[in-house]
Amino acid sequence: MRRLTFAECIARLRQRLAGPLPGIAAHLQMAPAYRQSPDQLRVEGKPCREAGVLALLFPEQDDPYLLLVARPAHLKDHGGQIGFPGGRREQGETLQETALREAYEELGLPPERIDVLGALTPLYIPVSNYCVHPFVGCIASLPELRPCPEEVEAVLRIPLTALLDPTNRRRERWMIRGQAVMVPFFAIQHYRIWGATAMMLAELLALLREETLMD
Repeated sequence: MRRLTFAECIARLRQRLAGPLPGIAAHLQMAPAYRQSPDQLRVEGKPCREAGVLALLFPEQDDPYLLLVARPAHLKDHGGQIGFPGGRREQGETLQETALREAYEELGLPPERIDVLGALTPLYIPVSNYCVHPFVGCIASLPELRPCPEEVEAVLRIPLTALLDPTNRRRERWMIRGQAVMVPFFAIQHYRIWGATAMMLAELLALLREETLMD
């Protein structure tokens, strides 16, 4: 596809997020072998904990970049993995407010500067019993970040061109909970982005590619 400027990327996402979403059809592209059933991914009917996360886009020399975080290994839920800023919903707040609050608490991102473009399809994560609601936002320029060391080990600034490059989509057989499992992932820099984060990224990227996948 033609390389998009930051402004073009934001305009396309704003338009596509207002319409039907690729949803689980996109999630399945990056789902590990043990999560290939659509019913395993849907949040409907699951007595789960709710979480909100933020996929934040920002410009670097007019190219669109995405902000991700590496979690410390000691965390109970998803320790050592790559994810979006976000966390558990607190009483009395909307899920969008959760995503913005967590981005502020984890990275010091001011909520009033973030333009929320819309929401991606929620995703159920069995291992932590979370129903994750991803929101897509943008910011005109990335401020100096203040990562919370208890929740963020490293901040990743990922060019969207790297995520859109098909050569960065890989598959390997990993040992997970004592079983050999085929796992798709994004190989970016020296990180492997897999699991729920990769599945949500697959939907975001499908919107940029103008794919027509639907549930």
